[in-house]
Amino acid sequence: MKKVYFDNAATTQVRDEVITVMVETMKNDYGNASSTHSYGRSSRALVEKSRKHIASRFNVSPGEIIFTSGGTEADNLILQSAVRDLKVTHIITSRIEHHAVLHTIERLQHDYNIEISYVHITKRGEIDYDHLETLLTSSKKTLVSLMHINNEIGTIMDLQRVADLCVANNALFHSDTVQSVGHYDIDLQQVKLDFLAASAHKFHGPKGVGFAFIRKNSGLKPLIFGGQQERGYRAGTECVHNIVGQDEALKMAYQNMKQEAEYIKALKIYFIEELKQRVPQIAFNGCCDDLDKSTYNAINLLIPVDAKKASMLLFELDLKGIACSKGSACQSGSVMASHVLLQILDNESLKQPSIRFSFSIYNTKDEIDYVIDVLKAFIEN
Repeated sequence: MKKVYFDNAATTQVRDEVITVMVETMKNDYGNASSTHSYGRSSRALVEKSRKHIASRFNVSPGEIIFTSGGTEADNLILQSAVRDLKVTHIITSRIEHHAVLHTIERLQHDYNIEISYVHITKRGEIDYDHLETLLTSSKKTLVSLMHINNEIGTIMDLQRVADLCVANNALFHSDTVQSVGHYDIDLQQVKLDFLAASAHKFHGPKGVGFAFIRKNSGLKPLIFGGQQERGYRAGTECVHNIVGQDEALKMAYQNMKQEAEYIKALKIYFIEELKQRVPQIAFNGCCDDLDKSTYNAINLLIPVDAKKASMLLFELDLKGIACSKGSACQSGSVMASHVLLQILDNESLKQPSIRFSFSIYNTKDEIDYVIDVLKAFIEN
């Protein structure tokens, strides 16, 4: 059976070069990075070298990069500490954020009685910048938490514009950049974010490691206690081989970014053009068919079939060896409608299945042809 992996927004294949450096680290640098003997110092050197490399790619100081277990932990560290320790009493977010942000904010509202404002979302999945500016006139201490690239429909937010609005209104700015780090350049001296979250497995690195950017002198305090690792922000023995693997993955992502982005973008353009020609009844959710407003590596499709067939779509695709997602991988086991699509689709459209396909350098046009053939047959039979 042909196998096609089109779920790269959920996770990516680890590069061979990344696996190599991780194995070498596990074999040769197994000391605890907090130990003072030579084995520990060797591991510590690798951790700090990785931190310096990552910091340089975002034009920040090494002390502003904190290693975490991934994007969810980074989001939690930032949001919970902002309310608990920085005394934020007002959070502006949107209803299409990742649940790592939404569920955390909801819990903070329950525990601290903070005010939550949701910025309006257009039917194309874009935030209403004018409404955001209005919300920022609040006299309360405010944190804005808005993702750079939506993980389900791929809409790109104007990070610079939001950062400028936050600076102008004396608000803190946190962005979940899990879908953009490793795919887009972000200069944190130009874009004045206070906090950022990233995850290695989204850019061909290992699972279980990510990082938070926490701007110097922010006042944030730890979420996990028990030791002084990670500048005191995150207790626990560092996973050295994962940190080194993340560094290698990020290095390769940025070294090859232009070439690989062009290749993947060409796949997406080909997919869009072939769909419009061969299966014109399929619709595009949000602005995912607009290459200027959506990420180059993902597309979200509304499939025109009735409810009975809709329930079988993912099963049929899986039988044909096609891996994709009906939304966020974190929610793919749920029978509930996507919280993102609930904000942009009408009731009739929500009755039909929506599928996210996301691409990487390991995909081909032949795979796209195969997927379109399967979709076409499913709709027409």
